[in-house]
Amino acid sequence: MGKQDFKYQRKELELKALLEITQAINENQSESVLGEIFKFTCLIHLNIKTLLLYVAKEGVFEKRIQHGIKGQVPQTISAENIQDKKSTGELLLEVPEGFSFEELETYLPVYHKDKILAILLFKRKNEDQDVDLDFTQALSNILVVALENKRFARKQLEQEVVNREISIASNVQQMLFPAVLPYDEHLKASVTYLPYRQVGGDYYDLVIKNDRSYFCIADVSGKGISAALLMSNFQAALRTLLRSNASMEMIIRQLNFTLYENTKGERFITFFLGCYQRSTGTFTYANAGHNPPLLCLPGKPDCIELNAGTTILGAFEELPFLETDTLENIDQFYLHMYTDGVSEAINAEEEEFGEERLKAFVSENSQLDPKDFHKKFIQEVKNFTGKEPLRDDLTLLSLKIN
Repeated sequence: MGKQDFKYQRKELELKALLEITQAINENQSESVLGEIFKFTCLIHLNIKTLLLYVAKEGVFEKRIQHGIKGQVPQTISAENIQDKKSTGELLLEVPEGFSFEELETYLPVYHKDKILAILLFKRKNEDQDVDLDFTQALSNILVVALENKRFARKQLEQEVVNREISIASNVQQMLFPAVLPYDEHLKASVTYLPYRQVGGDYYDLVIKNDRSYFCIADVSGKGISAALLMSNFQAALRTLLRSNASMEMIIRQLNFTLYENTKGERFITFFLGCYQRSTGTFTYANAGHNPPLLCLPGKPDCIELNAGTTILGAFEELPFLETDTLENIDQFYLHMYTDGVSEAINAEEEEFGEERLKAFVSENSQLDPKDFHKKFIQEVKNFTGKEPLRDDLTLLSLKIN
């Protein structure tokens, strides 16, 4: 066979190989099928008998195709252990002890601009014949780009599923919060709720039943969909108990039992529940490991921290201790319930907003109605944090009872 005939035959084989791989890509074949076609093309149409293909993925090069390798080769190579010296044409690969590429004679990098997307290592079938490196590199580039596109499409699809689940969880969470808070001459309520993510772990509620007003705030451990579902179950249990006219102590113990039964002690909730009975002027509460709410009474310059209660809910099958507290004969008060996202908001100097700064702000602005108070509070937090983002959900629920 003449030299020209051999060259023509090689080009014909290369064209056939190119058509096979592009047709498979157009038919949206799976990654494994594309890999098999590429391997078959190299072994049948090109002068290659042994090959190894590594593809870049999140800081490492992952082995995707292997054929004819007798020794041990690594599954992944850290990008830090690869030095590509374009000026000399050298590729330095550091592999762990026990691995080797000695049986392979040639490396071929696959680039996108100046970034290596993949590395093809191979050994020729016939040492008297060369391998068309330009064509092999182009074919490898087509395969790697197709694999990257498939990976990107898969990640995009997975992200769409996650986004849809987050959207559902966010809608579920929004349904748990009161649609409208009362704001009349007897009870004025206002809330600031800034979730750290689309789905937060904070929960607040206000339920009016006859002459009793129940109000609560909670912080669920964790974030995201699981926290939203746990919060949903918690709210359902709480609402059921409130309808049953159970005592404050019974409500707290039953919530703890239900939470522990559902999570086996792996998740917990900090929780504050208060109840004001207008006809008797009594205010009863229990604090389950939550940030102590601040109670402001007329004529008293300092606010009172409401600490009486128990430990966090869900950590123990039975609460180790529990006390409730009752304040009697009060017909006016201002109450601020908050989560640790308020006190732990930070500024550029990594300084926390802190409970003392919050108490001082509450004391200075206790004459304001809740809506005006919250407008000023939001501005106060923004002035403090500046451009620093929140690191946790931030919730402040304020009630003014007259």
